[in-house]
Amino acid sequence: MTPRILDQSTKLKDVLYEIRGAALVEADRLEADGHRILKLNTGNPAIFGFEAPYQIVRDMIEAVPHAHGYSDSRGIMSARRAVVSRYEEVPGFPKFDPDDVYLGNGVSELITMTMQALLDTGDEVLIPAPDYPLWTAMTSLAGGTPVHYLCDNEDGWQPSLEDIRAKITDRTKAIVVINPNNPTGAVYSREVLQGIVEIAREHELLLLSDEIYDRILFDDAEHVPLATLAPDLLCLTFNGLSKTYRVAGYRSGWMVITGPKAHAAGFLQGIQLLASTRLCPNVPAQHAVQAALSGVQSIDALIAPTGRLHEQRDAAWQGLEAIPGVSCHKPAGALYAFPRLDPEVYEIRDDAKLVYDFLVAEHVLLVQGTGFNWPTPDHLRIVTLPEARVLTEAIERLGNFLASYRQ
Repeated sequence: MTPRILDQSTKLKDVLYEIRGAALVEADRLEADGHRILKLNTGNPAIFGFEAPYQIVRDMIEAVPHAHGYSDSRGIMSARRAVVSRYEEVPGFPKFDPDDVYLGNGVSELITMTMQALLDTGDEVLIPAPDYPLWTAMTSLAGGTPVHYLCDNEDGWQPSLEDIRAKITDRTKAIVVINPNNPTGAVYSREVLQGIVEIAREHELLLLSDEIYDRILFDDAEHVPLATLAPDLLCLTFNGLSKTYRVAGYRSGWMVITGPKAHAAGFLQGIQLLASTRLCPNVPAQHAVQAALSGVQSIDALIAPTGRLHEQRDAAWQGLEAIPGVSCHKPAGALYAFPRLDPEVYEIRDDAKLVYDFLVAEHVLLVQGTGFNWPTPDHLRIVTLPEARVLTEAIERLGNFLASYRQ
């Protein structure tokens, strides 16, 4: 008897996450064969020697003996109060209380919950291109339609307000803003953010602001929280510990709800329902939140001009700019560079194949630009977490590889 075929759900047809895609499978196979692979595909601080602040680790260890039961579905009160206190220090951030805070197993879970609570089949969400692809994937999985508005490479990767306006329809329900941006490293100007808010106000759109890199800023870059510009609009702000506090594996994120809520009672009840069905976030990791947010901001030394993250950003950017036919907007924040390969110099028809071929030849794993829903195969994303000398060598190898590469 032939067994019944169990195929993949059709809901996953448009769900992609190339950061951990086919090239990673080959990288893992090469590692299993004994090769050393430099993985520049994920922003995972731990594998590059960034250790968790000891205060956070200590508080988690001390909490473990009494952190074995379920918590409130939103999260433990001490952590939610710490989130409230964090934003009380931000000038102009709308007032909210602990009941407006949801803790999650990373921001990823909170994004998934939000889209499931918000979207009916065919509803549209405006998402930047390039994007962090989880936003597109979870919009599709929830039955919605991701509509990508372009960010302008020639304008420092700032969102195009004209393109946003042109893509709004009567099915548009929300606009996603990723600032500082992954994958480009752009930090959006106050003027552009005010323009986005005005569009949302005009068309009654929900604002979804991914601000996980809000404290990883270089030089004189200023991060403007979107909610500070939109106290009269419903805005969900997403953040967490994984990047600023280098504890990605703790999966400890939060979502803050600000602005008027009466018109969105059903949507917010949906979020509460989904929070309840997961029972609660990981309780031991929740005990890291208060320790992190009330302690010394150890990221400051790393992003200072002599700090490791700053030096690595410079090394990556300078190395990429030195490759003929490659240009890169200087990242102002986050942990990535998003270089452009001039199509007149490099005839790349398939950037996923380029990433695969580079991996096999040089044992360095990158991510293709189309993996971030960029429409043309002329960009790559490079994680800037390795030490500067390692980045410099890897980018030199990329330049040498490109010099003779043909598709």
